Amino acid sequence: MKRYEMSAESPAPKIVVVGAGWAGLGATYHLAQQGYDVTLLEAGPQPGGLVAGWKTAGGRSVEAGIHGFWYPYKNIFSLVKELGLDPFTPWTRSCQYSPAGLEVESPIFQNEPLLPTPLGTFLYTRFKRLPLVDRLSALPLLYAVLDFDNSDAAWRRYDRVTARELFKQFGVSARLYRDAFEPMLLVGLFAPGEQCSAAAALGMLYYFILAHQPDFDVVWCRGTVGEKIFRPWVERLEKIGAKVLTNQRVTDLIVDSNNRPTGVVCGNEIFEADAVIFAVGVTGMQKIISSSTALQSRQEFRDVMNLGAVDVLAVRLWFDRKIDIPLPSNACFGFSSTTGWTFFDLNALHDEFRSEPGTVVEADFYHANQLIPLKDEEIVALVQRDLATCIPAFREAKVIDSSAIRLSRAVTHFAPGSYQYLLPAVTSYDNVFMSGDWVVTRHGSWSQEKAYVTGLEAANLVVSRFGIGSKAAVIPVEADEPHIQVGRQINQFARSLTKTFLPDFWLP
Repeated sequence: MKRYEMSAESPAPKIVVVGAGWAGLGATYHLAQQGYDVTLLEAGPQPGGLVAGWKTAGGRSVEAGIHGFWYPYKNIFSLVKELGLDPFTPWTRSCQYSPAGLEVESPIFQNEPLLPTPLGTFLYTRFKRLPLVDRLSALPLLYAVLDFDNSDAAWRRYDRVTARELFKQFGVSARLYRDAFEPMLLVGLFAPGEQCSAAAALGMLYYFILAHQPDFDVVWCRGTVGEKIFRPWVERLEKIGAKVLTNQRVTDLIVDSNNRPTGVVCGNEIFEADAVIFAVGVTGMQKIISSSTALQSRQEFRDVMNLGAVDVLAVRLWFDRKIDIPLPSNACFGFSSTTGWTFFDLNALHDEFRSEPGTVVEADFYHANQLIPLKDEEIVALVQRDLATCIPAFREAKVIDSSAIRLSRAVTHFAPGSYQYLLPAVTSYDNVFMSGDWVVTRHGSWSQEKAYVTGLEAANLVVSRFGIGSKAAVIPVEADEPHIQVGRQINQFARSLTKTFLPDFWLP
């Protein structure tokens, strides 16, 4: 491995980072701080990827869906503090609606007396209609929660099973699945349970809800993430020497005679690179692979073409009057068997709408493939109808402005069997590294936090390769509670005994 000593005679290694979302910005920021010559390439017109946000022609703020920041997002919260920003609301409560009305209200869990997990989640969540007997049917599922420890073996064990099969196997009642678990899957993994990997479902549910009582607590950005976080972050990046270039769509890598990438191709332009970090989503990576001879030559990148992604529809409506929305963030289920959606009171969440004379609502639909072809006016009518089912006052209100953003194949689909095609951070090119919310990591985080963490982990791989600078300090997820640790140790011991005395000939 070549080690660099930076001096006038030996300039800093050139690192090209592809994709300016949480992962790419995280990798770029740390490497620029360590003295590397970093160029960040973003295919879109502005940094931020799907969470950037922008202004309409009329000057109104819109974005590609609202993104929450949950209690376990320790690394993102640390970054925001380091940048000296104050972008977040206080901790907020949330609720769930069905066509029958209000179904569930969640407290701010950290304000409740602390109970061993998952008792706090079970006791403090206020179900309006779900009978106790249905909630108790979830108890056998705790074994799967213990058995799934985020290891490679656990992922392979549960990944080929659908989430629906898992819940059925462990005796979850039909009503509990329909009214609680599937709504979580539709807004957490963006697909119905029969299309979700059981491994991904267990990982997502444990991280966001079950690991510790406060994990479901959430704050929101008081404006678009692009304005409140990414813009000042990019300004800091440029001040410390990083180059952030937009409208740069990567099409290939230049590979030398030693089979090592030395450049990144964007159309007719080539950016020299001693190392490359890809930090794009599944769909973006597939577009790059489709045009890249260098990546197509490797099986691991060809396998990425087996992965899927889910359509998202983000709708923002301006109403002519104030409407009393009890809680600022709301999830909805039962309106469609295959689509989950959420709606948000932006007058309560976003600074710029606090004094708005009317009501501003964001409604985001996941697995929205059947909605994407509709005309804008049809979408607006559908959203207002469903909002009125939840809160009747919307029925009489008039929509005075609207925005419908269609995001085809926007978020990762963790389908059954997909784990074998997800890439690790290290690739068969020894100077090409991966990051993003779909990349395999043992950290245990999900969504935006996972993307940012994998960006730091990719930066650390670059630091290890060149021997220059210090590694980023990645904050681990909070340790399992003692009774969970004991349960997992007992389970692992039992599994090892089984392997010792029984032949290993069953299907995984």
